[in-house]
Amino acid sequence: MARNLILTGGIRHSFADAAPALARILDGVGIRSEITTDIEGGAARLAGEAFDLVTVYALRWRMLGDEKYAPHRAEWAFSPSPVMRRALSDHVGNGGGLLGLHTAALCFDDWPEWRDLLGGIWVWGQSFHPPRGPVAARPTDRAHPITSGLTAFESVDEVYSNLTLAADVVPLMMAHANADDAQDWPILWARKVGCGRAVFDALGHDRAALEHPVHRRVLARAALWALGRPDGAVSSA
Repeated sequence: MARNLILTGGIRHSFADAAPALARILDGVGIRSEITTDIEGGAARLAGEAFDLVTVYALRWRMLGDEKYAPHRAEWAFSPSPVMRRALSDHVGNGGGLLGLHTAALCFDDWPEWRDLLGGIWVWGQSFHPPRGPVAARPTDRAHPITSGLTAFESVDEVYSNLTLAADVVPLMMAHANADDAQDWPILWARKVGCGRAVFDALGHDRAALEHPVHRRVLARAALWALGRPDGAVSSA
């Protein structure tokens, strides 16, 4: 089985419940996951252990600029060390897979190269999301193995909007932020980075969002594509 390291933890999301649900979904397509809230220590393991995939499903950033985060800073404020930055960059650049979910776009806000790896990031003062509610997710590239044959689906989630994207991002799925929003926002993309592959899925606020019947197929396919599996194996998952 392929090995996946899930880096998780943070505020305002039930990661302790959702991360194991993600691991179960991926186990169904032959991916064995280890889960850790020790982001720094987990990344350090990449230098000596053979992980095929790294999943960032966390909300870890410096928590600056808004005092509403002050009560959480001691436990959750985070800046990746140079060692961690190198470990993640080398993992993907040397052929490993990267899967970023939901809040991964908010992580590591003092690391500009994170956008280059993930493909897009949240920018404070620019990016936004409405309250959690109905989201109509629509495939926009049905030729890609991750979205091939999938129909639009509705889930209860958050649409992260107006992210700053890398120039080569081609959305695979789009959604409106809410019923009154006419703008399409990218919520899924996949791209090659160095010798590796990276996928970002902006959905996944909680376990229920992950376990939606269509979304769980997206997640399984996204992980397989990031691992470099053949297109046929991805689209049949």
